[in-house]
Amino acid sequence: MQATFPVRAFRWALFAAEALAAALSPSTYTAPVRALAARQLCAAAWDVLPGFVAACAVLGLLLIRIIDSTARDFGLAAHSLDLYVRLLVLELLPMLVALFVAVRSGAALGTEVALLRVSGALDRGNEALRAELLPRGIGVAAAVVALTVIGCALALAVAYFGLYGFSPWGHDAYARAVGNAFAPVVMAGFALKVAFFAVAVAVVPVAAAVGGPREMRSVPEAAPRGLVGVFLFLALAEGASVGLQYA
Repeated sequence: MQATFPVRAFRWALFAAEALAAALSPSTYTAPVRALAARQLCAAAWDVLPGFVAACAVLGLLLIRIIDSTARDFGLAAHSLDLYVRLLVLELLPMLVALFVAVRSGAALGTEVALLRVSGALDRGNEALRAELLPRGIGVAAAVVALTVIGCALALAVAYFGLYGFSPWGHDAYARAVGNAFAPVVMAGFALKVAFFAVAVAVVPVAAAVGGPREMRSVPEAAPRGLVGVFLFLALAEGASVGLQYA
């Protein structure tokens, strides 16, 4: 009998708490754990960095052109950069990065963990959590944070180029608009949202694989089950963030 989503969410929360407790323990970070986490980070972020950078640059350039042109048509050109930052940098990019990492690495991670569970490699309790699951989750979470930071920084640079080209004379207006958009409260909410996204992408696929049936036929179901959970968690977090910020 399949567990309902609230039951699965509760199990995922318990698993996340156990993983967080292990992650905060200095004894966890042995040389093999660090090496496995680094390999996972490279697979999730470094290997796709050139394509990711190109996609972010194109998306940012298209959006700033569209937003600036539309704002000028309505006499709101002074607010185009603020709208761009709030739309792309604060809202769209973190969500897109989390979904990208979840689809590319989270699904594969869930399948890998499901295979480990079926083979009995996870029967060692906390030792298995520290040696097999935690470093993979750390690598995926770090990839979400790293790609979000890179994507947002690139989007801001592209916005300046799209509005002012290579001229240095737009620096003051640009800095003022970006500073107004990144108020301390907004930055705190943004950091919390990115951290939650990273934890969700790292934990939900693994928890879904660990909590599934211990049968070989259930292995192909681990990836879609984890992706559905990730999407629901991201949608709830984004909805709560937008509601609190713009209510």
